[in-house]
Amino acid sequence: MWPIGAPLGGIVHRPVRLIKRRRVIRDLAGLPAVLGQFGSFEVRLAATKREIRMAQRLRYQVFYEEGGATPQQGAALIRRDICPFDAFCDHLLVIDKEARNRFGRIKPKVVGAYRLLRGDVAAQGPGFYSQREFEIGPMLARHADKRFLELGRSCVHAKYRSKRVIELLWRGLWIYAKHHRIDVLIGCASLPGVNPLALALPLSFLHYEAAASEEWSVRPCAARVEMAILDKAAVDPRKGIAALPPLLKGYLRVGARFGDGAVIDAQFGTTDVFTIMPLADIEQRYINYYSGPMEMPDKLVA
Repeated sequence: MWPIGAPLGGIVHRPVRLIKRRRVIRDLAGLPAVLGQFGSFEVRLAATKREIRMAQRLRYQVFYEEGGATPQQGAALIRRDICPFDAFCDHLLVIDKEARNRFGRIKPKVVGAYRLLRGDVAAQGPGFYSQREFEIGPMLARHADKRFLELGRSCVHAKYRSKRVIELLWRGLWIYAKHHRIDVLIGCASLPGVNPLALALPLSFLHYEAAASEEWSVRPCAARVEMAILDKAAVDPRKGIAALPPLLKGYLRVGARFGDGAVIDAQFGTTDVFTIMPLADIEQRYINYYSGPMEMPDKLVA
């Protein structure tokens, strides 16, 4: 494992010049704002209101303009995905520092984002976002000695969905998790669409091939969607994996397991499953990669 703050292969830590100096509103708890850099891309934690707004604009583009989610009142006017949990979360960003605006001038741009909510912060008031859909209290009680980190609002700009941007997001996430001594990553992951029958193959595959053990199992609060829609004999594992969205494929490959039952999110037009990733169960080859040089065989990339 690398020391916090040490260079990661081709990634170099250096001062950021993303925007003019603005009032810092985030306590990064000892972490530098900039977690790494590769070429024109930089992975960092949002430290100002403007940087958080940039993440919200990207989320609006991906979830509402591209994904067809229904914006809440006012969101369409300001073209940002606003959520009350944003105030309690840390926001991990990938920024293209050499992006150009329509006039050809360089204007750094947020092209990838993750929203991170630590268990100690959630316990102080807001709870976890996923508790709106899943009964996670019993699972948290069974593992009261562990530190949890909830992942949410993951997105990458359509023009930047490349191996490099995804790698930087995961490297930043790994640094953050190790710094805060996180034991378990959790969160809602989404499949596009609200018709369970149309998602029968990926849902059934996750139920039969990647279900969490009883000690980690989580169930929906209400309006439960059964995941075992198809008989096990009818599920081809290769086709099941191929039917998953890229983010879920990535989670599965590092050892994620999934709760018992799904939930339809009408606002975002998705069917959500609960994801559990104990870091102790992640395969060593991924740990070695995310703490080593940037190069990685394509077969390991989501």
